[in-house]
Amino acid sequence: MIYLDYAATSGQKPETVYSAADDALRNASGNPGRSGHKISLKAGDIVAEARLLCSRFFHSENPESMIFCSNATDALNLAIQGSVSKGDHIITSSMEHNAVARPLEHLKDAGVEVTKVNASLETGVDPSDVASAIKENTKLAVFTHMSNVTGTINDVAAIGAICREKGVPFLVDASQSAGAIKIDVQKMNIDMLAFPGHKCLYGPQGTGGLYIKPGLDIRPIKQGGTGSRSEMLHQPEERPDRYESGTLNVPGIAGLGAGIKFIMDTGIDKIHARDKALTDRLIDGLSSLEGIRIYSPLDHERGPVVSITIDGYEPQDISIYLDQVFDIATRSGLHCAPDAHGTIGTLDSGGTVRISPGYFTTEDDIDACIEAVGIISRGEL
Repeated sequence: MIYLDYAATSGQKPETVYSAADDALRNASGNPGRSGHKISLKAGDIVAEARLLCSRFFHSENPESMIFCSNATDALNLAIQGSVSKGDHIITSSMEHNAVARPLEHLKDAGVEVTKVNASLETGVDPSDVASAIKENTKLAVFTHMSNVTGTINDVAAIGAICREKGVPFLVDASQSAGAIKIDVQKMNIDMLAFPGHKCLYGPQGTGGLYIKPGLDIRPIKQGGTGSRSEMLHQPEERPDRYESGTLNVPGIAGLGAGIKFIMDTGIDKIHARDKALTDRLIDGLSSLEGIRIYSPLDHERGPVVSITIDGYEPQDISIYLDQVFDIATRSGLHCAPDAHGTIGTLDSGGTVRISPGYFTTEDDIDACIEAVGIISRGEL
């Protein structure tokens, strides 16, 4: 199969990720931080090493700022729901994934005010619109770094600078960008960064994390055993234990650490350049076909996410044809982002077909996809 659904999850991983997860299951299956025997200590070492890798990768102040979560949605819920209370105000955009939009709707029902600034397909959010939306009771600004529908990239450094000046905590959803674009949380004025392990970081599913800037206190949304301060009935205050209740996914974290190490060894600039070359090749090829509409930035920086429609076809049918006839994996529909589809005008027409390459995609894969889309668009099936 030609796998072009990396925006959903990386279907191909580095071999080191498979071996790290397997080794952790076989040889480090103890509970990290809970026991003093060798297997438990080895599990703890795996978690500590992965935490350090995350810290170095995102340029955080210290490893304790990196909280392991089960995915980016888990991290976003912790950051969002732990930051505001009834009567507070949150700023977001019209291009967010439901991992942001749905917690915000839940909070609106609980008396939190939400402002959605408009974003454009080509350039994303205008930082000046964020500045204009800030109010006295604004307690959080949350924006995606890269759209999971269009690949549009927001200028998070500029947005973060405005939030930092106004004293508003800034949360970035890096679900599509972590591992694809260089992220420095300090230089980019990011107070919280939510990331999944299973997409461009090439880790296993069920992994992810949240960076929380030192000194920024958010409420835990769950309490329980941490392996530390067991004499206390209240949750410990120390990080990361304050936010990591229950047994961690050690095999998954081992794989996540291996994925990050692969990116660091390969070079994120090299990975970014390859993603760009593949995406440019895809868009150039699709642009030459009749009846194809492309919903991705054409004149500005973009990520490796391309959405299309074909005149006369339902998106779901296109994706089925690509899978069943050409053995090409894509995704169709609304991609869990109805606000984004409302913004680009595809909400009421079934969404788009999303084509998303990754580091292990080849030029031949891209050419085969272009050829298949052309056959479909010309009605030659």
